[in-house]
Amino acid sequence: MTALERAFETARKRCARVVFPEMDDPRIAQACARLRAKGLADPLPLSDQTEAQVQALVAARGIKPALARRMLDKPLIRAAAMVAAGEAEAMVAGVTHPTRRVIEAAGLAIGLAPSVTLPSSFFLMVFPDGRELIFADCAVVVDPDAEALAAIARASAASARALLGEARVALLSFSTGDSGAGDSVNRVRAAAQATGFTGPVQGDAALNPAIAARKGLGWGDANTLVFPSLDAGNIAYKLAQELAGAQAIGPVLQGFAKPVCDLSRGATVEDIVAATVLSIAMSRTDQAT
Repeated sequence: MTALERAFETARKRCARVVFPEMDDPRIAQACARLRAKGLADPLPLSDQTEAQVQALVAARGIKPALARRMLDKPLIRAAAMVAAGEAEAMVAGVTHPTRRVIEAAGLAIGLAPSVTLPSSFFLMVFPDGRELIFADCAVVVDPDAEALAAIARASAASARALLGEARVALLSFSTGDSGAGDSVNRVRAAAQATGFTGPVQGDAALNPAIAARKGLGWGDANTLVFPSLDAGNIAYKLAQELAGAQAIGPVLQGFAKPVCDLSRGATVEDIVAATVLSIAMSRTDQAT
């Protein structure tokens, strides 16, 4: 059974309440109808403001109730507050809002999980040959330093364990081992040392055991690729889509205390359904561990 099939199975068992603050978008409306018809989720539109939402914001931000009520006039913040208040188990948004707004709302109302220092994201990449890989970070952290790369790698490992069963993490670079130098390589090397994951390693050595052996590595079967910058990650996942026919599911945000999914603005109905199912499956575990 593939990771996506397992996620669909989990979603059917849970039928979790998921809030969609962009329900007026036709793709979201169609995806919600499909999720409901297949018993994968209980899609919720934005509710009216509730006292529970107000108190969730007050508790999260230490603000006065009057300010919380004004903040809840913003749809994304109200959706996140619904999750924080327990009125929904997950939030899915992003087809009409930029990533930074989705993250801002989640940060304000939901907050980060314990021990997490920054939010990040991943795509589940499903290739035509059946391979499934985690790509991170392709949507959130623009130019991570060594500490941020380490945080992304740890969160991505937890996501991989939740979805793929195990995490084989490679921190990618243009250099493998000690063969190259430079600021970006040094950042990746420091992150690898801090986490115990493999890196710096080139993409071919991370994925091909024969090449890994030639370059002095003991393996070459990574299932979780951590890119050194948003440039690299975003370019890589889009090339995988266009040249290899891969399905990119996400970006799923990781590091928040409760599940939040930031959809691509080009997401199809099928992408939205799959991303929602992944978000429900991710709620079974603490992504920060």
